[in-house]
Amino acid sequence: MTVETPRVTTIALAMQDRPGHRAGQHVDVRLTAPDGYQTERSYSIASAPEDAYVSLTVERLDDGEVSPYLVDELRPGDELELRGPVGGYFVWDNEFGGDPLFLVAGGSGLAPFRSMLRHHRASGSGAPVRVLCSARSLELLIYREELFKLAADDLVDVSVTLTREVPDDWRGYRGRIDLALLATTGWSRKEEPRTYICGPTAFVETAAAGMVALGHDPGRIRTERFGGTGV
Repeated sequence: MTVETPRVTTIALAMQDRPGHRAGQHVDVRLTAPDGYQTERSYSIASAPEDAYVSLTVERLDDGEVSPYLVDELRPGDELELRGPVGGYFVWDNEFGGDPLFLVAGGSGLAPFRSMLRHHRASGSGAPVRVLCSARSLELLIYREELFKLAADDLVDVSVTLTREVPDDWRGYRGRIDLALLATTGWSRKEEPRTYICGPTAFVETAAAGMVALGHDPGRIRTERFGGTGV
C-alpha cells in the first residue's frame, strides 16, 4: 500500500486468474459484512496492463461504506471480491495509433490516466501526450513524484494548476480549469487530439464544455465522472 496523500492510498492487488485489462477500465469491489450485508463500489484501475499488480487508488470518505475499510483496515494477505475489468468507452491503448492525447484530471480523476501513461511508456507508443491536473494543493496532488518524472519524457507534457494553497515559489498554473487554461495547455483543434476528462461531475462538465467551445469534435472527447471515489 502506498500513501499518496493524508486521505488517498494506492492498493496493489495480486489477482488469481487475473484477466487482462485495458488502460482506463475499472473494477467493482464488493464487501460482505458478517451479517451478510453487502456493498459495492467502482474504482478505476491505476496500473498499466503490463504491471505485475492491479492497483486501485482510493480516497477515504468519512461517510463511505467501502473506502474507510480499504484505506484503514485492509492488510497484506487480506482477500477482496472484485468484478471486472469493466468498461470499453473510457479506454486508450496503442491500437489508437499516434493521435495526440489530452488528459484532463481533477483530484483522484488521475487514477485511470496513471494507467494510460504507464501503458503509453511500456508499449513504446509514439503518441504525444499533454496532461492537465487540477489539485487543491501540491501536497494533495496524487502520483506527484511519478508525474514529475514523466514530464522529463519528450513525448509527455504535464501541467498542474493549484486551486487553493499555492507555494510562494510555485511556477505552475493557479485557479480552476477554464477555457483559457484548456487552450493554453491542450492541443489545437486542427491537431485532432483524443481527449479524456475524469473527475467530479461539475469539473468534468466544465472541462468538456470548454473543449467543445474551443471547437473540438465532441466525438473525440471521452468523460468519466464520479461523486466520491467511485467511477
